[in-house]
Order: sequence, then C-alpha cells, then structure tokens
Amino acid sequence: MLSDEDRKTLLGLARDTVAAAAGGDALPTLRNPSGPLREEGAVFVTLRSGGELRGCMGHVDAHEALWESVRDMAAAAAERDPRFSRIQPREVPGLDIEVSVLSPMAPLPPDRIVIGVHGLYVKKDGVSGLLLPQVPVEWEWDRDEFLRRTFEKAGLRYPDPTVQIFGFTAEHFQEPFRTGSGG
Repeated sequence: MLSDEDRKTLLGLARDTVAAAAGGDALPTLRNPSGPLREEGAVFVTLRSGGELRGCMGHVDAHEALWESVRDMAAAAAERDPRFSRIQPREVPGLDIEVSVLSPMAPLPPDRIVIGVHGLYVKKDGVSGLLLPQVPVEWEWDRDEFLRRTFEKAGLRYPDPTVQIFGFTAEHFQEPFRTGSGG
C-alpha cells in the first residue's frame, strides 16, 4: 500500500506529465522519490473528461520504477491511446486522472473471479486484453459479462478454454484525492 503522500505525488506527477505531453514539453521527473515510488511497478493511468473515458494506457509487467511507469503511462494516455485523438492543452484543466497500481498477474479460474476485487488479463496467440477491477463495478457486470467483455477487448471469441486467464488486484486512486480514498 502506498501512503497518502505517495498517492498525491503520483497524481501530481501524472497531471504534470499530461500537461507537458499535451504542450509538447519535456516530461517531468521526480527528485528524491520515496522508497515505494522507486520500486518497480506495473500501472495504468486513466484520463476522463466529464466522466467519460478520454485515454487509458498501462502495462502489466513491472519493469521500471513506479514513478517512471506513472509518468510514461500518463504521457501515453495523453498522446497514444489509439481510441482517441491526442489530448490538447486546453483540455488538461478539465481532466480527471486515475492511477491503478497493479499486483503481479496470477492464473485465475473463472469461478474464482470476484467482482470489485479482481481485474482480468486474457491472452492467446500474441493477442491480449485487460480490464481493471473497477470496470465491472462501474458497468454493473456479473462475472460472465466481465469475462466476455475482457475476451472481446482482446478480439477473442468467448468462451474459449484455450485462452489464458489471469487475475490481479489494483491499488486505485484518483483526483480529487481524499485521505483514505482508492484501493
């Protein structure tokens, strides 16, 4: 678990990064990040405008410091989400930013999926799809619908017993930051 201060730092970094990416400026760095922010972390950064998705990018493997992952995925969400046009500088003040720090992936049998606890990652033959734990809660999906939508996101037919299904949890926090929020 990250401290409230670490969460605030990551949200501030994500916002500064989105602003820099939108303006074509150099991405920010953190000076002397706390210990947890220096540890490797897998992360997704989600951008919303008026409650609607405006960008979301991340990675499932922890291969760089958490603060660098947040910075890189915030820039990617602003610039490279193929579903959306690039974020424009005028949009930045109206964006809400969410960060989801992912646990390691582990095989998860479908009957063990818990809505609101697990995120899903499916893969087969070089294609994959991921939905964060908060998605089925927001859309009021049951377990079967959650699985179906994750397969659909990957472009895979559901059901297919040859698809690998992985579960993970996420420490999720967002703006406006409130003490005790997230998880």
